[in-house]
Amino acid sequence: MAIAAHPDDVELGCAGTLIKHVQAGQAVGIIDLTQGELGTRGNGALRLQEAAKAAEVLGVAVRENAGMADGFFKNDEEHIKQLIVYLRHYQPDIVIANALEDRHPDHGRGGKLIADACFFSGLRKIETFKDGVAQAPWRPKRVFHMIQDRTLPATFIVDISTTHAKKMESVRCYGSQFHAPGSAEPLTYIATQKFLENIIGRDALNGKMIGVEYGEAFICENLPGIDNLDCLLYPEYA
Repeated sequence: MAIAAHPDDVELGCAGTLIKHVQAGQAVGIIDLTQGELGTRGNGALRLQEAAKAAEVLGVAVRENAGMADGFFKNDEEHIKQLIVYLRHYQPDIVIANALEDRHPDHGRGGKLIADACFFSGLRKIETFKDGVAQAPWRPKRVFHMIQDRTLPATFIVDISTTHAKKMESVRCYGSQFHAPGSAEPLTYIATQKFLENIIGRDALNGKMIGVEYGEAFICENLPGIDNLDCLLYPEYA
């Protein structure tokens, strides 16, 4: 499950990885914390429509919006418990979250909120309810953080060479946010053609670092282990 502050965060940061798991037959879902209603371009209702369209491109089993306040949600008891309801309901083994630090303040705050909720979701003395029924504790096995606008040292990189084109198709579902020739909306940092070119360039650079065409980079605060060194071999190098 990918959980992120704004609709389009997931598409930009980890869509290629999600698509690979969808194609492998695994259940994949997305929770957007907010509607991105403070964005200069578009509005919350339009962002929801774009997120639904992108979800179809990604092929995810579920996409929900938590309805938190864009720009003003907090890492506090109320918001943690709100996220715990989703975590205990869907019971993901892996959660992909926002970067722990980034250009947009919501990203870092969201990344910490999501990570904290994943931990507290495993505590049985925290009571939550879904449709009036008490939920059992559930803690994801791993929490990975996307690398978003800022360049940060990665723990690992996922090869998304075969899914990169579909990733960019999902990104372009957000016509209100990204480059759209002839748009009357104000020009913003992410609405330039250069921004999308930079996303492609970043994925290409990540790919180069592991010897493939495109990659998505992630950070894991807890060092992941492997069974043996062969796990680190790519088929073409074996």
